[in-house]
Amino acid sequence: MTQTQPPQQNSPAPPGTSTESARKPSAGPSTGRLVGVDLARALAVFGMYIVHIGPALSSTHGVGTWVRYLADGHSSVLFATLAGFSLMLIAGRREPKTGLAGRQAKARIAIRAVVLLALGTVLAMEYGGVIILGFYGVYFLLALPLLRLSAKTLAITAAGLALVTPQLAFVLNSRLSESVQQAIDAYDPLKKISEVGVLDLLLTGFYPTITWMSFVVAGMALARLDLSAVPVQRRLAVLGAALTAGAYGLSLLLAGKDALRSAAEDGKSSAGFEKASSFGSGSFEAPRRAASELLSAGPHSGTTFDIIGSVGVAILVIVGATVLMDRLPRLRSLAKPVIAVGTMSLTAYVGHFLAQSMLGVSAGESSQTSWIPVLLFILGAIAFAAVWSRFFRRGPLEALLNTATKPAKHIR
Repeated sequence: MTQTQPPQQNSPAPPGTSTESARKPSAGPSTGRLVGVDLARALAVFGMYIVHIGPALSSTHGVGTWVRYLADGHSSVLFATLAGFSLMLIAGRREPKTGLAGRQAKARIAIRAVVLLALGTVLAMEYGGVIILGFYGVYFLLALPLLRLSAKTLAITAAGLALVTPQLAFVLNSRLSESVQQAIDAYDPLKKISEVGVLDLLLTGFYPTITWMSFVVAGMALARLDLSAVPVQRRLAVLGAALTAGAYGLSLLLAGKDALRSAAEDGKSSAGFEKASSFGSGSFEAPRRAASELLSAGPHSGTTFDIIGSVGVAILVIVGATVLMDRLPRLRSLAKPVIAVGTMSLTAYVGHFLAQSMLGVSAGESSQTSWIPVLLFILGAIAFAAVWSRFFRRGPLEALLNTATKPAKHIR
């Protein structure tokens, strides 16, 4: 899950670290470019709130239905894409860091990965497999060998993953018998303490690494581009629209009218746990699927069409936010409280789970029909981030994460 402070090379990592994004005081396009990333990250935070706290999709109407549907799945995909972008802010955005700086950047990312995996495991003990942070830890570790690749190579890699990994995941899941899974879990310490083990993180969880790395690598490719350049913005807008329309359109053509159906329409969250059971105490175990379902593109279906379409949506959001911040300085000024949420998205993400528990707010019950709880959470996050950012450079958890990475400077 960017600010008005000076740039920090060590800060970014959604959903959780403030980027150098909006910390530059100048009002030029380069500032807008990175402020736009934080605005997009704030929208991803609010999307997660909608999924976890908002009304069931079946209880929404009109614009509310579209908002609920777009948040379902797409908000977490936007997070993952921005995670890849943030990795490049650490490793050298337009030009990769090399030598000592490169080694220290990799060490910072590796430390972040371990911290997020540990934090995600702790939260999963209480809230189950819906917590995305542990998965981020795995994504970051697997992204380390890719940090010096060019935008073109990263884009080709992301496309290749999108085309191959859903089919590979389908085959692996179909061959993964219950006895084999139990045998693996029996030796997995993560599974014993949090119900989200290594197998869940890699293959069977809510955000399985095998298919979700496509989003991270796509975000890394975006970070290599000059998002302040108008021609680049135009090409990305066309690409995002083409990916979205092409993937979802072809899926509808091949799989029929239910191709884009969300699990939320069946009274379940985007992650597949029953909405009537609050957060679910364990990881998600996907039912055996027919091969024909690989043609669908619904949220969290994990198919090639879902990945390509979701990346298209993420690109449109990031480019749209960038253009707005570039072209409308007055809007950028008015949006500072919202942007502040994006600078401390880890705090905002973790905070909404803790606040739900403390306040006794139900997590996505199927009987939920009101938008008021989620609107109050959004306003609360904006108010907290706006006040905090006036006195501190980083959010609470972002500051702790930054402190944890300081040993990386001793790498030689």
